[in-house]
Amino acid sequence: MDDTSAADKLCNASARGDLLEVVLLLQNGVDVNGLNKYNRTALQVVKLANSTLIEALLVQGADPNLRDPACGLTVMHDAAREGFVDSVRVLLDHEADANLADGKGNLPLHLAAREGYLEVVQLLIGHTENPMRLNSQGHTARQVAEVNMRVDIVEYLDSYLNSRE
Repeated sequence: MDDTSAADKLCNASARGDLLEVVLLLQNGVDVNGLNKYNRTALQVVKLANSTLIEALLVQGADPNLRDPACGLTVMHDAAREGFVDSVRVLLDHEADANLADGKGNLPLHLAAREGYLEVVQLLIGHTENPMRLNSQGHTARQVAEVNMRVDIVEYLDSYLNSRE
């Protein structure tokens, strides 16, 4: 007997990147924002490299701004930290908020800058209300990039910020 809940099945398919199974489950009425046994939704566990699957979940009403119960991250934080620019773009197109801070005060911009994903930084900067916002350690995204020796990002952020003055 299969004791796996419908939400667990949806989350498992989402984590595997199985678009066909996700679509079939959603067509059969599984709640796109249903919680699995770990208290997470399909979007929160999605295979981040699969922007098509992310979009399918968002079109069906997945909430892109739910926070991970353990650390306060949104899927936008995860995608930015991992450098999945197409996924970040899809999230932004579906009203994901680039201005939500995680439990350490980091915006997705901070995480992309820290990890050195210039294209993600370039995409997020236009959606970030205050690119000079400090995280809990008192650092801007530019300072985070500098500490992590992300020279290209420091140069880009300097240019961007100087052009706004």
